[in-house]
Amino acid sequence: MEKRMTHPFHELVEVVTRLRSPEGCPWDIKQTHESLKPFLLEETYEVLEALDMQDPQHLREELGDLLLQVLLHAHIESEKQAFTIDDVITDLTHKLIRRHPHVFSAKSGEARELDSEQVVTQWEAIKRAERSTQTDSILAGIPASLPSLLRAHQIQKRASRVGFDWETPEQVFEKLDEELEELQTAASSLPGSEPPIRDTEANAAVEHELGDVLFTIVNVARFLQINPEEALRKANNRFTARFRHMERQGAQESKDMGEMTAKEWDALWEAAKRATDGPQTAVTLENPEQNHE
Repeated sequence: MEKRMTHPFHELVEVVTRLRSPEGCPWDIKQTHESLKPFLLEETYEVLEALDMQDPQHLREELGDLLLQVLLHAHIESEKQAFTIDDVITDLTHKLIRRHPHVFSAKSGEARELDSEQVVTQWEAIKRAERSTQTDSILAGIPASLPSLLRAHQIQKRASRVGFDWETPEQVFEKLDEELEELQTAASSLPGSEPPIRDTEANAAVEHELGDVLFTIVNVARFLQINPEEALRKANNRFTARFRHMERQGAQESKDMGEMTAKEWDALWEAAKRATDGPQTAVTLENPEQNHE
């Protein structure tokens, strides 16, 4: 008998279907959208980590794990007869074609007439037209569950599309200086107790001003075309790598980390920077295909 040829994706869909069947895996069967949320987020960040590591084999594995989460969520809906993974793929295909008229509806050579900024403008105009029957808000479709830095970036970018924005980076830096002064003023009114008293009007004012500072810093990142979420995540990774290096170095030198002087800490920190820092890659968010909502 001739062996039936199967596409790898179709085979994967069949495996997921088997796992969710009555004869399948007890763990997979009991999963819901809600129970799978943490795994979706975890796998997403593991993909980001694999990208940072620039390890193709690791990335290949993590992309597979992320794809599994997509398939599980789609299969749960197929069990309710709401939609299937094929519907998801079809909708995405149509969306990509619809939002790239300069590629799929243009004559040969016309696609090259648009630069990347014009493509972004066109992409946003098409999205606004698609939303016109759903809502009047330019901010619609930005998930409230996004990490706050990334959500702030998306909010600001949307507002900028309709002209609500500064004109130069210098204006944003001036705004940041203003917000930092307001934060410092608010902080000076905090009680001097140790630890500081919580749930007071003064603390609420500091929280408010700190939020404004963070929001403005995101504006700075946007004007510099830097992804603030990526920048902070990489800063966290750098600090972690440096601190662990300091711990190892301190142990080798038989130093008590809790009793070191500021000068000793500074020496270890500088040594850790030299030992752990590598080339950094900036990530922007100006590619319209990174936001398909």
